[in-house]
Amino acid sequence: MKKKRERVVLPEGTQVPDHIAIIPDGNRRWARARGLSSIEGHKRGAEALAKVLEASRDLNIHTVTFWGLSTENWREREAEERKFLIRTISAGLDRHLEDAKEKGVRVIHLGHKDRLPKWLIKKIERIEKETLQNTEHVFNIALDYGGRDEIVGAVQKIVRSGVRADQIDAKFIDGFMDTADQPYPYPDLIIRTSGEQRTSGLLLWQSNYAETYWELDH
Repeated sequence: MKKKRERVVLPEGTQVPDHIAIIPDGNRRWARARGLSSIEGHKRGAEALAKVLEASRDLNIHTVTFWGLSTENWREREAEERKFLIRTISAGLDRHLEDAKEKGVRVIHLGHKDRLPKWLIKKIERIEKETLQNTEHVFNIALDYGGRDEIVGAVQKIVRSGVRADQIDAKFIDGFMDTADQPYPYPDLIIRTSGEQRTSGLLLWQSNYAETYWELDH
């Protein structure tokens, strides 16, 4: 018999953020501390993500951004680990799709769409299309993503649009970022696990007023 999950109850008057961004650091460190493989650490990380997404909906958090693979380091991982990460992400998207349809979650990919495996890109594009009309929640999955890389891409699109310099302001630039058409593009809270105290550029343009929380656990 499946154990009933306890819902989180917040104190009355708690201000719930509209958008939380998560940097899930420490899967490999968690595994090493227990004499396990890095792959086992990523498995547990995927399980933790599913719980976080469910809890965020319970708390009525509209948007969750999860940094799955960074532009800077995912290609530097060993081939077996990289292959496992891609398969895990793919399986997680499959599992999340039905839940997203049921709970009104729009799934959006942040990052490059030209350097991931073609079969994964097709799957991501299909899921984005199938959840496009969902408005209850947004789940941003950042894959092959870098904050400075996103800004460079936005500048390139602006230049190609041929707009005059005096037409460009912060709101105009917002329209060229990966979060352009979202109701809550700016994270209120960034959480990084495993004790590292840096954001590594996640949503670099959008996070100028974000609070940060450094979680010690992996």
